[in-house]
Amino acid sequence: MKTQHIFDNKWLPTTKKEIDFLGWNEIDVILFSGDAYVDHPSFGPAVIVRVIEDEGFRVAIVPQPNWQDDLRDFRKFGKPKCFFGVTAGNMDSMVNHYTASRRLRSDDAYTPGGKTGFRPDYPTIVYTKILKEIFPDVPVIIGGIEASMRRLTHYDYWKDKLEPSILLSSGADMLIYGMGEQPVRELLRLLSKGIPFSSLKTIPQTSIVIKRDEPLPLHKNWKDITLHPFEKCLKDKNLFAENFVKFEKESNRIDSARLNETAGELKVIINPPFPPMEEEDADRTFDLPYMYLPHPHYNKKEDIPAYEMIKYSVNIHRGCFGGCSFCAIAAHQGKQIVSRSERSILNEIDKIVALPDFKGYLSDLGGPSANMYRMKGRDMKLCKVCSRPSCIWPAVCKNLNTSHKELTDLYRKVDRIKGIKKSFIGSGIRYDLLFPEWNKSAGRNEGEYLEELITNHVSGRLKVAPEHTSPHVLSYMRKVQFELFRKLKKRFDNIRTKHDLKFELIPYFISAHPGCTDVDMQDLVAEVKSLGIKPEQVQDFTPTPMTLSTLMYYTGFDPYSGKKVYVARNIEDKRRQKEYFFWYKKDPKAITLKHARRSGRGVK
Repeated sequence: MKTQHIFDNKWLPTTKKEIDFLGWNEIDVILFSGDAYVDHPSFGPAVIVRVIEDEGFRVAIVPQPNWQDDLRDFRKFGKPKCFFGVTAGNMDSMVNHYTASRRLRSDDAYTPGGKTGFRPDYPTIVYTKILKEIFPDVPVIIGGIEASMRRLTHYDYWKDKLEPSILLSSGADMLIYGMGEQPVRELLRLLSKGIPFSSLKTIPQTSIVIKRDEPLPLHKNWKDITLHPFEKCLKDKNLFAENFVKFEKESNRIDSARLNETAGELKVIINPPFPPMEEEDADRTFDLPYMYLPHPHYNKKEDIPAYEMIKYSVNIHRGCFGGCSFCAIAAHQGKQIVSRSERSILNEIDKIVALPDFKGYLSDLGGPSANMYRMKGRDMKLCKVCSRPSCIWPAVCKNLNTSHKELTDLYRKVDRIKGIKKSFIGSGIRYDLLFPEWNKSAGRNEGEYLEELITNHVSGRLKVAPEHTSPHVLSYMRKVQFELFRKLKKRFDNIRTKHDLKFELIPYFISAHPGCTDVDMQDLVAEVKSLGIKPEQVQDFTPTPMTLSTLMYYTGFDPYSGKKVYVARNIEDKRRQKEYFFWYKKDPKAITLKHARRSGRGVK
């Protein structure tokens, strides 16, 4: 049932009529977003506009502007007093638009009715160029996952070539990478003091462009690292790989260096990030006055699928120390876990319980990985200088506190809230944290957590991500060996039988990851068959900007060891590997023989 609302001053405006309703005679910041506007803390654009509001500035949002007509959406509010903001939205537009085989998708979860065609490819670039053409003297700041992961030279899978920083491609004046609350607040505070935008060159977690021969802005506390120029990376994959290793190591340090990279006559500067937010700072973000609904503009339109999926879910922490090779989370949200207080989480649940259509069921209490809440280094001084991409691979760091007790206690407190019938965990869990065979710190608390999770928080299916079965492919992925999944399944089955539960364990797998051959896929099929599993949650590897897996896909080697890596590059090879997952939907003998002949491997 769709709830009806009328616009009032609790909402941030999206139209000129709403601006007039609020009585504003000027706007400080105007944000353009590739997503429909949902005022919910799971949606990045909503967080940023609420942060701007919280700093005392007047902000309006233009969701999914029409870039193909007379551009009236870009002109309707005129010039903002401070700057324009641009984000592609919650998701990279190219992943949103295209499958791993580069085929156009038939839906867009961030648009009413899941309809396509409401945003261009690379909206960060398209929107920014339009704004700079119409309002050349107004600063444009870009951010969000699309901009964040393209802040330096990167491989673009959809163009199949290296691209320079999106700052150069778009013509934007500044880029904010990662989770943007801290740099946005600092930027606004400096502007409110009368400091001109052109002087804001050393705000942490921002990127700017200067002339090639111009000296770096003075900052006495930052170490500087110069990367190989864009043009040299185009000619030499080894130099591009060297840049990536430096970028990844600095991304994983709390005290990291400032990076700079030239392209043509310009130089892109990446300032170091802010330190990870403290609990009270995270609470401040989540305690902002979100409406937890799509904007009233959408009342008479179809549901927004992405909102329907998360509207009764709660994000309890950010960041991930897993360091998977194919994942961009650490480079965007950070390796350090930023957790919310129990007070903030429980208060948000009270707001959800009060929503008119809520029936008592929370769909998720999670984060990038569901079970990393309040986990961090025992001695944070060691973490400040650590450049390991993962705290749990190739072994669990001895300095990492992995206790699940606080998380188990939180689950139980949530279930005692009046109006909550059941709280489910929809995010995937890192099961490698739960077993002493991998995590030597694991003990009674982890066993208690797993039993609590399975008996009280599984909605029929528990999702985990072994990703593959081949030891060498898992090593390229920075994932634990498959034997640990076998142990999890045995434990899961024992708990399920003990409590007479009709639950399933659902593993995620990836095909065509660098290092994976047809032989590896055949071995994967044999492994999962032996466990009685028919894979459903599977995906063909998609190279996304600035990940280790994408670097290996482009270069054909591991940048840390220099060893060559097999890569299934053409679409037919990728499609063939994915077909192995679905042997049970076709004639298994025929498909196995066909693939075996192609891979040169005999089949009994």
